Amino acid sequence: MIFPFSDVALARRLERAEAEGGARFVEARSRVVLDSGAAWIDVAGTYAMFDGPLSPVTQTFGFGLFAPPSVEQLIEIERFYRQRGAPVFHEVSPLADAAHAALLGERGYHPFEFTSVMYRPIAADAAIALRQAQGGPGEAITVRTIGPDECALWSATAAAGWSATRELGDFMLDVARVQADRPDTRLFLAEQNGRAIATGTLCLNEGVALLAGASTIPEGRGRGAQLALLASRLAYAADHGCDLAMMCALPGSGSQRNAERHGFRIAYTRMKWRLL
Repeated sequence: MIFPFSDVALARRLERAEAEGGARFVEARSRVVLDSGAAWIDVAGTYAMFDGPLSPVTQTFGFGLFAPPSVEQLIEIERFYRQRGAPVFHEVSPLADAAHAALLGERGYHPFEFTSVMYRPIAADAAIALRQAQGGPGEAITVRTIGPDECALWSATAAAGWSATRELGDFMLDVARVQADRPDTRLFLAEQNGRAIATGTLCLNEGVALLAGASTIPEGRGRGAQLALLASRLAYAADHGCDLAMMCALPGSGSQRNAERHGFRIAYTRMKWRLL
């Protein structure tokens, strides 16, 4: 595989794909849950998302990559969140101008979390090769996109995989019906012996395939379900014109190691800032 250089151009492409994915999610939330107040704004290329004060979607993407540092623009973003009673979070690529980090420090922000942003070219033959992966002895893993009446099954499976983290588990319980309302998104389900054991999400934007929603129920782990989901999503993305895949993971996590085993590289490590 030939990897694009990890530079500002790549960071802009990846961050914009994730920002567009977040925007489509927020728009779907506003349609599905009419009183949610979900909304987003574009401030000089920074997308500010609001999906409720406690939602992991409530934050900005692309900060510092598309415009020079500006106190006025930062104040506009802060006002957007304060009007909705939400905390202010920015995920910032290290490829952004360092002046943006200095500006955040001056405004009272503090860094508190890191995310590995990972990427790989999509090649149809590589996806097909991955797709040959089988599950545990005698029982192959099968992967498919869900039907319109299977949102509850997908949500329950995803939530079961995050049961150790209550906030994420609760979030996943109602996320499928929102995701299903998005034209850019497909929800994938992995099954073994007829039982749903793992989930994955695929969002497509301008040739970039964003892989998210990875969750496996505790008793289904170690059977190759996430590898099968990865292969199926890459193949789907290749069939639909994507040339690049991306995913995000906690640095040093099992998710990062699994992605690196299957062709992903770290483009950069993003820093998350919050206003205290």
